[in-house]
Amino acid sequence: MNVTQDLSIFHLILDASAVVQAVMALLAIVSLMSWYYIFMKWIAVRKERIKTEQFERDFWSGGDLNNLFNSAVNDRHHAGSMERIFEAGFREFTKLRGQKNLDPKDVIDGARRAMRATYQREMDALESHLAFLASTGSVSPYVGLFGTVWGIMHAFRGLSNVGQATLASVAPGIAEALVATAIGLFAAIPAVLAYNRFSHDIDRLATRFESFMEEFSNILQRQMR
Repeated sequence: MNVTQDLSIFHLILDASAVVQAVMALLAIVSLMSWYYIFMKWIAVRKERIKTEQFERDFWSGGDLNNLFNSAVNDRHHAGSMERIFEAGFREFTKLRGQKNLDPKDVIDGARRAMRATYQREMDALESHLAFLASTGSVSPYVGLFGTVWGIMHAFRGLSNVGQATLASVAPGIAEALVATAIGLFAAIPAVLAYNRFSHDIDRLATRFESFMEEFSNILQRQMR
């Protein structure tokens, strides 16, 4: 049996102890889930950015607000977050404006509360699964390190029955233990990079949503005069 074959990744995984194999399997599952959420979140954030830019162009082109509202209502399931925020605010504004003996300030405040509630729901949807990526990035290296420590302990326990320890007898046990750390890093690094990127993109979208709510509130306030 040659050393190259003994120290191949596949062979090391098969020869690892049951605890280390369980750690590797857990990290592999977490890594696959992480990559799934990374691709899904990348698609979702990209679509949201495109829809936001499209609605901003339509809104600031000077079109009629009623037409924009009807368009948002008719295509609600395909609308972006900013469009749904607009719909919620304009719907509440129209409803409160039709009530008699209601102070204009209360009408604007009601529209703002409606937009803020929709904003929170949209942000919750955009930020979904980010916590999983953050947890994967922070915990996976330690889980892999646990597998490594356990594997090294297992290797040294095996050496206690050997009269003379050599590098050839120690290397396979230590190498298979280090595979757990490598898998942990493989799971953690993409998750950390993706989390930082998506957090940045979502924060930028949140800033655009908040700016829109303030500007739209000012437009509604002018209509009350």
